[in-house]
Amino acid sequence: MTINEKLEKAIGLRQSGNPAEARTLLEQLLRQEPLNASVWYQCAWTHDVMGLEKEAVPFYEKALELGLGGEEREGALLGLGSTYRTLGLYNEAERLFAQAILEYPENKEFQVFQAMVKYNLKAYSEGMELLLKLLAETSADPGIQAYKKAILFYADKLDERWD
Repeated sequence: MTINEKLEKAIGLRQSGNPAEARTLLEQLLRQEPLNASVWYQCAWTHDVMGLEKEAVPFYEKALELGLGGEEREGALLGLGSTYRTLGLYNEAERLFAQAILEYPENKEFQVFQAMVKYNLKAYSEGMELLLKLLAETSADPGIQAYKKAILFYADKLDERWD
């Protein structure tokens, strides 16, 4: 069985509800292919699925350090940033999401997660502004679209009063 076949098997195990088995296989693959960024990424993802967020971090970081690319890079940036946030590492999460938004401006999910970090950092206005703009710009809901201009206008004026 090739490395790619073993990697696919591990992914299948994780997806079918057997993350512990996937973890074992991925750890074996890491010993065989210590410079394979995809294996590091899948290890990180598997740890996250198992609720082992703290253990997932070095796997995400190594995958990115090894030059993970494409959709896997996008997933690793989101996974690592989200994991940083859940561990209370808000500044690291904010930095990572800012980097991801620069790299992938079309990926709106990074902005949603960045808004969560803003909330955690008590930057409530900034977080709400991000979410309101995303809502107005991406929603297909007719009611949202009917009030899109107003939502965008008020997005950065939530604390203003017009007495």
